[in-house]
Amino acid sequence: MNPSTTQLPRAAAVAAVLAAMVLVVLDAGIANVALPTIARSLQVTPGMSVWVITAYQTALVMGLLPCAALGESQGHRGVFAIGVAVFTAASALCALSPSLPWLVAARFLQGLGGAAVMSLGVALLRSIVPRQQLGAAIGWNALAVALSSAAGPTIGALILSHASWPWLFLLNVPLGAAVLLAARALPALKGTGRWLDLISVALNAGALAALVIGAELLIEKPAVAVLLLGAAALGLTMLVRREMPKAVPLVPLDLLRSPSLRVSVIASVSCFSGTTLGLMALPFYLQHSFELDALTTGLHMTPWPLTVALVAPLAGRLADRMPTSWLCVTGAGILAVALGAASLWPFQGRPQALVLITVVCGIGFGLFQVPNNRNMFLSAPDERSGAAGGMQGTARLAGQTAGGIVMSLLFTVASADTAPRIALGIAAVLTFAAGFVSMARTASALNRAVPPRSEARGPATTRSRSLDRAARS
Repeated sequence: MNPSTTQLPRAAAVAAVLAAMVLVVLDAGIANVALPTIARSLQVTPGMSVWVITAYQTALVMGLLPCAALGESQGHRGVFAIGVAVFTAASALCALSPSLPWLVAARFLQGLGGAAVMSLGVALLRSIVPRQQLGAAIGWNALAVALSSAAGPTIGALILSHASWPWLFLLNVPLGAAVLLAARALPALKGTGRWLDLISVALNAGALAALVIGAELLIEKPAVAVLLLGAAALGLTMLVRREMPKAVPLVPLDLLRSPSLRVSVIASVSCFSGTTLGLMALPFYLQHSFELDALTTGLHMTPWPLTVALVAPLAGRLADRMPTSWLCVTGAGILAVALGAASLWPFQGRPQALVLITVVCGIGFGLFQVPNNRNMFLSAPDERSGAAGGMQGTARLAGQTAGGIVMSLLFTVASADTAPRIALGIAAVLTFAAGFVSMARTASALNRAVPPRSEARGPATTRSRSLDRAARS
């Protein structure tokens, strides 16, 4: 742990990070449930109202890596606090928006503020808690995120039942002010002072914006989507070529040279793709196959995030004591089996059995995600924690975007009754792939631990220690 944190109340510092995460995640859930109300109030079509969500997600994707780099350059606490301030001010602008374009612009600002919070949150936790407690801290973070995800739609519905939609965003203002006050307890570590390459920042923003918007338009306007996706591919290629020679690139190519971190990123993308696909397919499955109403469907889905919230702290403690790879393989395997069962099991009109499946899904996801994120951060040096956080967020959003695209494509080629079952089967394959990829981390670590033949005659204790270190990777 950094010595400067000993002079600060650690609990307040951790609370500041977790409260900011809750603020950002809660707002996303609340905004989703408010779209129909916003569309009616601003007199726009439901399709146009979706830009309230798209603008936020686009800004989030565009801002993750630049905010991480800015945090490393100017200090994590300062950039994190600016992110909270921007998010809070943008929330007030959302509440005051007189039209959809104003609301979309304010949501874009919110996304930029949220990018700073999400990319630097765990990096700050790493500077607050001792290394051997990082897994537990990531578990607390996962607990906060899961509870916020579960509570968001309910809180949004409660507010809308008693007040107009602007109050959904005004709620963030006092909460954001409180987080800003608590952020004073965070460690004020100096940054490296490196200047950001503005051309690389522009390439990153343009390419990722084209990628997200192209993915959103893939079904409705395929020709435009293909052009945008082509522009995204070209922009990303130019960005990688520009950043490749740098010792500390904006896109953390230096970190991706680590086999352990690279495996964690690939596994994270695969797991989030499958999880998003499952979470999108289950509501359609419940409503079309079992003819449940929206409220009952929500109640059947709630055990998933609640179970993640319960499992995450335990998974964090286990990750500090057990091999990461085996926890990831176990968690992904449990999640894959549960999703496969949801796809194949003959429920015969009894949707209650799906509640047990969502519980098992929550167990598997919690066991996988917490140790995988822990490994992602511990594979990076302390001074690159911000970049690791940006990469973690980018992997998550890439997986979520891919899952959404697959679900949309399935609805274009299959019926509303068949598509959810197919989606759940694909989700099972993707999460199984995440576990299979995680096994590569174990094999790689053991291969590195085995000494060359010429060293095989060395002391047994040396080889034992090497194997032990490998097993912990």
